[in-house]
Amino acid sequence: MSSTLSDLQAPIVLAPLAGGPSTPQLAAAVCEAGGLGFLASGYLTANESASLIRQTRALTDSPFGVNVFAPGSASDPSVYADYVAALHADAALLGSEPGEPRYSDDDWEEKLALLLEDPVRVVSFTFGCPSPETLRSFKQAGSETWVTITSPREAQLAATAGADVLVVQGAEAGGHRASFEDGDDEPPYGLHALLQMLAGAVEIPLVATGAIATGAGLLAALAAGASAAQIGTAFMLCPEAGTATPHRDAIATDTPTELTRAFTGRLARGIRNRFLCEHGGAPIAYPEIHYATVPIRRLARERGDAEKINLWAGEAHSLARDEPAGSVVERIVDEAGPLLAPLRALT
Repeated sequence: MSSTLSDLQAPIVLAPLAGGPSTPQLAAAVCEAGGLGFLASGYLTANESASLIRQTRALTDSPFGVNVFAPGSASDPSVYADYVAALHADAALLGSEPGEPRYSDDDWEEKLALLLEDPVRVVSFTFGCPSPETLRSFKQAGSETWVTITSPREAQLAATAGADVLVVQGAEAGGHRASFEDGDDEPPYGLHALLQMLAGAVEIPLVATGAIATGAGLLAALAAGASAAQIGTAFMLCPEAGTATPHRDAIATDTPTELTRAFTGRLARGIRNRFLCEHGGAPIAYPEIHYATVPIRRLARERGDAEKINLWAGEAHSLARDEPAGSVVERIVDEAGPLLAPLRALT
């Protein structure tokens, strides 16, 4: 087991939750409760990420992690031109226009430089696996490297590259699929099927993520071979989270979730709403479509309109509760009960 995972009092890792819900207060609260807090750097500049790291260090002396989006490649404008043109109708209803679709590497090199110069305990990667040289540089700086994977093939690639830990994301998970390649032919493995396929196939620790919201869910993940559970949606109603009010209200319902490209051009799981249902034919074009829908989503959030925003959430979102983050950690551990210690000893 990695030193970070073995040091945790509670085998619970906060999912990064990019796009608003991630805050220093939420990360610190999970750390103080015995888990591992995480900050999301997705959609932020390196300077903005540095500020959040400083704020988190002011709130807790415990170690925490930072998640970074691995960059992909630019999409051909012909792929998304018609889709963006169709967004004018949605934007007009809000008195706005779609944003300019563009490619961005999400400040990749600058964020790597920041985290190498000012290391945190864990640096995790989503949407791809860095080069072996990059992973080695973080180890030399004193950071563990975690890579999020969605298939056995990705697991082998990340393990071979030298990742310290694999974050195993099941198709039940809320938010973006972390697949290295965002294709329609990528198999949507469920969490427990994927954990069973990887147990014994790779020799590095596994952290399970995908619709884990209770002690029973935690125990199931540990029994299937994980060393800890990365939990996201169950923390999104916490007062420390930056989740927008209409998003909070939707999470508290039992409305089903669905995988969609409607908001960003990359496959993601969110709660069904009008925008998701009306734009089911969105093309693969990330981050171009993300930037095209930003003005629509921003105005809709400001006006409390849950029908036009990305309501990222896992399949078990109705189990989330409005309670402090520390209470979420304590409740899940208490629900796991006496079976938790022997299962942790096996991983």
